Amino acid sequence: MTGTASEQARKAAEGLAYSSGFGNEHSSEAVPGALPVGRNSPQRAPLGLYAEQLSGSAFTEPRHHNRRSWLYRIRPSAAHPPFARANRGEIRSAPFTECLPDPNRMRWDPLPEPADPTDFVDGLWTLGGNGDATQRTGMAVHLYHANTSMVRRVFGDADGELLIVPERGGLLLRTEFGLLRAEPGHVALIPRGVRFRVELLDATARGYVCENYGRPFELPALGPIGANGLANPRDFLAPVAAYEDVEEPVEVVGKFCGHLWTATYDHSPLDVVAWHGTHVPYVYDLRRFNVIGSISYDHPDPSLFTVLTSPSDTPGLAGTDFVVFAPRWLVGEDTFRPPYFHRNVMTEYMGLIEGAYDAKTGGEGGFVPGGGSLHNMMSAHGPDRETFERASAAELVPQKIDDGLAFMFETRWPLTLTEQARDAGHRQRGYDDVWQGLQRHFRP
Repeated sequence: MTGTASEQARKAAEGLAYSSGFGNEHSSEAVPGALPVGRNSPQRAPLGLYAEQLSGSAFTEPRHHNRRSWLYRIRPSAAHPPFARANRGEIRSAPFTECLPDPNRMRWDPLPEPADPTDFVDGLWTLGGNGDATQRTGMAVHLYHANTSMVRRVFGDADGELLIVPERGGLLLRTEFGLLRAEPGHVALIPRGVRFRVELLDATARGYVCENYGRPFELPALGPIGANGLANPRDFLAPVAAYEDVEEPVEVVGKFCGHLWTATYDHSPLDVVAWHGTHVPYVYDLRRFNVIGSISYDHPDPSLFTVLTSPSDTPGLAGTDFVVFAPRWLVGEDTFRPPYFHRNVMTEYMGLIEGAYDAKTGGEGGFVPGGGSLHNMMSAHGPDRETFERASAAELVPQKIDDGLAFMFETRWPLTLTEQARDAGHRQRGYDDVWQGLQRHFRP
């Protein structure tokens, strides 16, 4: 990426203003008087703008689940030419049928460096997923690597919302609602159908994407925890209105039912001057997560680390959970403190943003930032041999875990790989070896 482009992106990202609160009825206007008062669709919208509703849920869903926003824009979204099929590159979508679901444990090194030039859309690489995008069920795991900003190009996903997890390099996200800055350690949530452009703040960028086909992510219920804790709503930041008044060709790439479609507009679709509603993008700093844990004994279930959840029709069973293993204290008495050995009805894909994870240290290549591991449902996993031996003999003094930031996409169904993930040169073929050598200690 050219220095000029990155410098322009960094300048635009400086001192951004935000509106705080997850799930709030936000409102914003880039020009005073652009937002109608007392009605959504007046006979003539202010300043000669067009009024348009963007619905992220059915009209009749319960109010607490309903997601919609009203946009006041220079041109209506309907003013566009026909779309044509585009090369989807390394993006795949559900249903995933290239491979059989595989019970084996798998791990990957980071994606190799991208070809030059590669922007965010061209740099998306699908690992796998489940469900069916056309039925709005399930999810997909993608990775991205990029070395150039999107120029005169925007992207929108009709199949699902996108949870972007940067691991290397900051991102400036220019959305229909305004600008968001997402650095490693942050996550950005782009709702279904919202168009955006990704500009790089550094020479290269790399990270993970959860494409959630199901119900929009929401904050998990706290139950006995009480009124506070985990991810606090006030720490989620929505953009303020910022529009592009550009009358020149712009490529609009849309993902629809698993395929990419493209059209060239004669203007920028990021032309929303004012808006209000609940279907909005957010950015969240994972270090703001208020970790809840045991202060007596035993290791709590990792559900206590859930940042966002996409509920299913079964109470307590998520279509997709986003979990973070943020800095925290371990103080349990007579307790094996790393994550325990486990077989889970849920499927777990884990990634690493920085540092190390306290249950994954050994093995070919190791578990490194930008890499990932997959444990499909009922796959036995847990601390590797080196971690088990160390933790079993450790002096149980209070211990601060602050040298790593890991996360997990957890889903109710098995995750089926793409062929490119199964056959990838950066897949670690010796992952099972990390559990070899666990000794028999039974003494009847």
